[in-house]
Amino acid sequence: MTQTTTSDAALTAFVEATAARYDMPGIAVGIWTGGREIHATVGVTSIENPVPVTAHTVFAIGSTSKTFTATALLRLVADGRVDLDAPVRAYVPELDLLDEHAAATVTVAQLLNHTAGFEWNLINNTGEGEDGLAAFVASLAELPLLAAPGERASYSQAGFNLLGRVIENVTGEPFEKVVADTVFAPVGLTESHYFQGDIMTRRFAAGHERRQDGTLEVARVWKGTRANNPGGGIGATVSDLLRWGRFHLGDGRGAHGETVLPADLLRAMREPTVTLRNSTLADAFGLCWMLRDVDGVRMAGHGGSGFGQFADFQVVPERDFAIVVLSNAGPDGIPANQATVRWALEHYLGVVDRDPVPVPFDATRVEELSGVYDIDAMTMTCYAEGDQLYLDCKVKPEIRAAGGAEIPQDHPPFPFGILPGDGDEYVITAGSFEGQRGFFSRDADGQISGVDLAGRLFGRVS
Repeated sequence: MTQTTTSDAALTAFVEATAARYDMPGIAVGIWTGGREIHATVGVTSIENPVPVTAHTVFAIGSTSKTFTATALLRLVADGRVDLDAPVRAYVPELDLLDEHAAATVTVAQLLNHTAGFEWNLINNTGEGEDGLAAFVASLAELPLLAAPGERASYSQAGFNLLGRVIENVTGEPFEKVVADTVFAPVGLTESHYFQGDIMTRRFAAGHERRQDGTLEVARVWKGTRANNPGGGIGATVSDLLRWGRFHLGDGRGAHGETVLPADLLRAMREPTVTLRNSTLADAFGLCWMLRDVDGVRMAGHGGSGFGQFADFQVVPERDFAIVVLSNAGPDGIPANQATVRWALEHYLGVVDRDPVPVPFDATRVEELSGVYDIDAMTMTCYAEGDQLYLDCKVKPEIRAAGGAEIPQDHPPFPFGILPGDGDEYVITAGSFEGQRGFFSRDADGQISGVDLAGRLFGRVS
């Protein structure tokens, strides 16, 4: 993959202004457009030990890692070693879930497109040894189930970690080695790693979290546990991620012309498999990819976050376009990345991405929507003050006590408005999650039973 790397004064100016607006220590941006790479990097890796951010600075990319896990899994499909429609137990016979029917019937494809019915994740630490992923899978009987397999989409980290165990059992090798050998190496990704021992010898970004007084502090945890590597464990650079984007825009051949993944499977990853309702994540899930139609063009992408670092990775196949944005402070890394992606889409492609506009406040909806909603690690309260609705998400006390300094501060309550239509869809109107969309779900009797936020279902508890 030959490349020409250039700079763009307008892009650099926008990224500098965005970093200042959101008080971001560092931002790295890479764009592939018109057959050339464009980079803009500003700021520093850490406020304590500041080193300039470059296109070769390693950031923790969180759930963007799932695209690598999915590609490695599809390689096994291409080799005839995995069948997407087969039960997961065909490859992980030790799988045990709360519901035996779910454990026996959930398929590999349902893990890939988040329709397995799994809760988001288990908050546990099974160690950094080669048995960490196996131990995590052994604990899945503790994971709440939201629905029967195939019944609905709900984003799940645990599901992708289980895919990592599928890869381990089929190959007989540690998950990380399989991805390194079958994806990183043939695609030519020399700056992407799972283990902190590989990362710490390179220029890398530290995450930052905002204290209650508004100042930033360095996050002392760089990434999650080894069992979370399939769902979110990679450290990578803008340079490598642009190469990754170009691979997925291509025909499946790697750095030296060999086939890494057949072109038909590469394209199949971007085909819709399940639609999502009013979700900021996507209009639909492919095989891992989050698919959105924006101003008449189809985008495929995946974001990622964790411990004060944020990634946004998008490709636009019909325009041969890719963009990567990496930032290193929470909670405003999300809006900073989104603003940059939107500017680039409009500046380079003429594609405009805007938030929907809510309807005026309706006091008659307050009683129905107000209540407490729950997920594994968080509780969310819906209420109204004056003529404004709010969602207040708080980490559960027991999770915060167990996590200590690893757990970032809670966000202020999110103001939101109801969108036109059936009245159950909403958009957050201010704060770090501005523009995030979701919906209230109903049970068979028509009563509000849950609320979706960021692709995850919070069940109503009161």
